[in-house]
Amino acid sequence: MTLEETPRAAPRIPAAPVDAAPAEAAPGHTRQRAGGVALMLGSGLSNQVGASMAALAFPVLGPVGVVAVRQWMAAAVLWAAGRPRPRAFTAAQWRPVLGLALVFATMNLSLYVAVDRVGLGLAVTLEFLGPLTIALAASRRRVDALCAVAVGGAVVVLTRPTPSTDYAGIASALLAAVCWGSYIVLNRTLGRTLPGLQGPAAAGAVSALLYLPVGALVLWHRPPTAAALGYAVAAGLLSSAVPYLADVLALRRVPARFFGVFMSVNPLFAALVGLVVLGQRLDAAAWLAVTVIVAANTVAVTASPSRRD
Repeated sequence: MTLEETPRAAPRIPAAPVDAAPAEAAPGHTRQRAGGVALMLGSGLSNQVGASMAALAFPVLGPVGVVAVRQWMAAAVLWAAGRPRPRAFTAAQWRPVLGLALVFATMNLSLYVAVDRVGLGLAVTLEFLGPLTIALAASRRRVDALCAVAVGGAVVVLTRPTPSTDYAGIASALLAAVCWGSYIVLNRTLGRTLPGLQGPAAAGAVSALLYLPVGALVLWHRPPTAAALGYAVAAGLLSSAVPYLADVLALRRVPARFFGVFMSVNPLFAALVGLVVLGQRLDAAAWLAVTVIVAANTVAVTASPSRRD
């Protein structure tokens, strides 16, 4: 599915005289967009704080063990919130649910492996290439092309080869980027094929089932401490349940392209949270690269606003 095939979060307002419907609809549209932006900001901050909590549990549980606990916790919360009725799902509804379940399982594991190997700021910055690609793929504006070039240059700076470069960690972060782009498209699809939060809730449950045997084996060989288990549970709430719910609601208020571009604030959140919580310091060139990414996001979002509706 291309981005152009994804419908708007809200129906278009039919043409009307200047002093009629459009003037009345504009304030409602603005409030809807503002609500979507607030949800995206809250989702991003919650996600990065949760990722830092997960990193604190890595020494005891490892990335696989933390992801398993995260998936189980998130599935329980999403199921209670969405109350899905899987027996009533049609084959057409099950396909995106199963796709999203696979994305959940793969995205979380690949991101945590990357965080463990290259740090939170770099891992999330590379993961952001997924939604940015979705955001810019359908663009025909010159300013968006310039933003893409700027972000690409910033990513090159962040991943510049050195004798200590962890290519496996970078590859894992890029896999997470592919998954995040898929997550946006599939979540948008579920938003119009299943009512409420049934789609993400069902996908979270399937993903949790996939991690039952692997997670049980890891926890058997690596018994968790109370602190590590608490960090993993917090990661499940902050990096799964809260963002998933917020993203579903945001994608019903803003277009998928706007969502993808705006979420480039995540690298900044990740760098700041990594510094404050984990003590992971970026050098001056890396901070400059993160700043360029956020600035490119700002330009892409604010330029030519009439194209954003």
